[in-house]
Amino acid sequence: MKIRRSERLIDMTHYLETQPYRLIPLPFFAEKYQSAKSSISEDIGILKHAFLANNIGYIETLPGAGGGVMYTPGISQKQAEKYLVTLQQKLSDPQRILPGGYLYSSDIIGDPALLRQIGLLIATRYAGQKVDAVMTVATKGIPIAQSVAYYLNVPFVIVRRESKVTEGPTLSVNYESGSSSRVEKMELSKRSLPSGARVIAVDDFMKGGGTVSGMRNLIREFAGELLGISVLVDSSAQRKIDANLVTTLLNVQHLDVQAPALEVGFGNYLQVTDFSRFTSN
Repeated sequence: MKIRRSERLIDMTHYLETQPYRLIPLPFFAEKYQSAKSSISEDIGILKHAFLANNIGYIETLPGAGGGVMYTPGISQKQAEKYLVTLQQKLSDPQRILPGGYLYSSDIIGDPALLRQIGLLIATRYAGQKVDAVMTVATKGIPIAQSVAYYLNVPFVIVRRESKVTEGPTLSVNYESGSSSRVEKMELSKRSLPSGARVIAVDDFMKGGGTVSGMRNLIREFAGELLGISVLVDSSAQRKIDANLVTTLLNVQHLDVQAPALEVGFGNYLQVTDFSRFTSN
């Protein structure tokens, strides 16, 4: 039974949002809604404009026999700035300072709305790139990795400092912890990541850079390619980072454990992210 266009548009929106980065042939929608391809094409045009205008993402139509429609989640620079301001305000409370110069962020990572914003920010950074997996280290990075993986529609893999029997055979690397200068070990199940995978690494907090360096070495052991590293908060204010590889949402510009005093600013996210496809003309 045919349905009205308004209902069709709602259902198409829901379907596309749950199938990011999947090429969907137009005949699929034509059959699903018992509508002509020309009507479906008009619907796609309406949705493409609406998605951009409302910071839902970008809809691309690919012509030809193997073509179709593909939805890429992402936001405009203006919306990204709003999300970053919200996160900045949340994290700027000096009461968040923990011993060792770390920040308490579990409540932010545990907030579904804020977690979706973090995931969408990072997914926008890698929009259009062929990503095979998102990697993180247990435990606080797991929710962030899951959120990013949802928007990129790829698996996420969890690196552990001590493997569990349920992981099966693992591959491990030693790395130097940047915060304590100790040599530690991280492991990943051999079944988690295929050889040659293109990976992005995410984490909640970067201080000395040891953890992300360890993940980089682990990806190499799997003969994979590290596309980039994204962290929610970077506290390495005095250490230069490779902006081509590391993307930081927020940066700790001043932290005094004794006072306590805390100043959090934007990281390099806005400078290294291409928002052009998510900007309405």
